[in-house]
Amino acid sequence: MDDAEEALERAGRAASGFPKEERIKFSRLIDDLIAALQSDVWKPIYDKFPDLAPEDESLEPPDVDSELSWDAARLLPDVSEQEVDDILLPLLRPYWQKVLRVLFMARDSCGSGGLAIDYEVLAARLRWLSDNDKIEGIGDMRMWGRSEVRLKD
Repeated sequence: MDDAEEALERAGRAASGFPKEERIKFSRLIDDLIAALQSDVWKPIYDKFPDLAPEDESLEPPDVDSELSWDAARLLPDVSEQEVDDILLPLLRPYWQKVLRVLFMARDSCGSGGLAIDYEVLAARLRWLSDNDKIEGIGDMRMWGRSEVRLKD
């Protein structure tokens, strides 16, 4: 099981050099394949033979962390869109980082700067920046631990 999933994840990382539209389509296909592998192939086997199941591993498809879009996000009156960008963009690098990691670092920056911006709003902004070609994103950006972002080349 691990070998198949690792191979699919390597294929997803290899797609990081594809043009954005192709990368997004390919990443979704890879995510769908991994979810199908877990739920349609391995789960029935592990249900029948529980002693074969890996420990501490969920066989359920991954949960979406947030569906919030930037259009639906609400900032406090004293926080501007530019301030959110000023928090997020300096945290990005030319190499891929998990969205979840960037969100944790951004929340630390918010706390030290006295701003109250929650994870969902920060994630919605990262997704908007990626969708509008300001940064690069790969994977389903609604799943913070399964997607990555970086600065544009």
